[in-house]
Amino acid sequence: MAEAQNIPVGSTTAGQIAVAAESTVATRMSAPPSFDVADFPVPHGREEEWRFTPLERLRGLHDGTAVATGEGVRTDVVAPEGVTVETVGRDDARLGRAGTPVDRIAAQAYSAFEKAGVVTVPKETVLTEPIRIAVRGEGGVAYAHQVIELGAFAEAVVVVDHTGDAVLAANVDYILGDGAKLTVVSVQDWDDKAVHVAQHNALIGRDASFRSVVVTFGGDLVRLHPRVQYAGPGGEAELLGLYFTDAGQHQEHRLFVDHNTPHCTSHVVYKGALQGDEAHAVWIGDVLIEAKAEGTDTYEMNRNLVLTDGARVDSVPNLEIETGEIVGAGHASATGRFDDEQLFYLMARGIPADEARRLVVRGFFAELVQQIGVQDIQDRLLVRIDEELEASV
Repeated sequence: MAEAQNIPVGSTTAGQIAVAAESTVATRMSAPPSFDVADFPVPHGREEEWRFTPLERLRGLHDGTAVATGEGVRTDVVAPEGVTVETVGRDDARLGRAGTPVDRIAAQAYSAFEKAGVVTVPKETVLTEPIRIAVRGEGGVAYAHQVIELGAFAEAVVVVDHTGDAVLAANVDYILGDGAKLTVVSVQDWDDKAVHVAQHNALIGRDASFRSVVVTFGGDLVRLHPRVQYAGPGGEAELLGLYFTDAGQHQEHRLFVDHNTPHCTSHVVYKGALQGDEAHAVWIGDVLIEAKAEGTDTYEMNRNLVLTDGARVDSVPNLEIETGEIVGAGHASATGRFDDEQLFYLMARGIPADEARRLVVRGFFAELVQQIGVQDIQDRLLVRIDEELEASV
């Protein structure tokens, strides 16, 4: 019923399946969720949730020494007619509804932001154009909070585009009403020195569908924590991810799907390519099926393609099951080197080496790129993949 495939290349790759009633495993954080930063000790790097993260590169986000500056980030929202875009204070009741911070940086971000952005799609509204949120780093330190809420039976696509240079800690809440359908494309295309740490919380209503597409290319350090929970039966979550980790970059994606409601589904697919000395990608996929979540159907998969020597991947899928009354549950993780046989096959048919290499990597990512559903973003990502490959030649 559950699958775990592990092929390490210059790295550690591990899988774990646990069946327990009241145990604490890697799917549970070491401290209870809290909005108060004081409830979380300063991490030292030996904790399970921090052991892969180079703390010295967080620029003070983890220990409270990073002070917000006025020129941190600029956020611009372009939305179709009928969508409400607001800037609200800390006392707005919608803030924090989708989830509570689970680590010190998320709690610090919640404690430190001054104004939050709220985008609301009214019930039964079906948008034909995406909502676009541009987050532009302007060289400083920023703490942010963004809420995207869909009313019952509303449908929307949201593109969140991160560019520029910043040290940013943020919480992002996605709240889906009953029967709503939301696709979110979060692009991390930062400049080389940027640091971005964020917790993404999705609360999925009855019979609602949530699709998250996370695309990470830029930045010195990017650490994202997508989390999903369900507010009613029949909810569906699809978490897709694509990352290209270059020399010296640290890109970390830590997912948690909490099946806390009966008859819900989740499907996770993340793919990454790495090249260059000290390129480091981390993928943690945690799925918890609670005792009350009968009828759950879940699967998670991570695939990594190592293009050069000197790169490192840590891929850890975890599955915790508290009830046997499920439809299905499983996970898979694999890391492998660039396939020289594929390259030889193409070159033997007259395709130059550089073009053959590009075709192989494009083919590796094609499944996910085609599912984004926003043509200009898909085209841009293919260009970025080509640029990354050309830089390594």
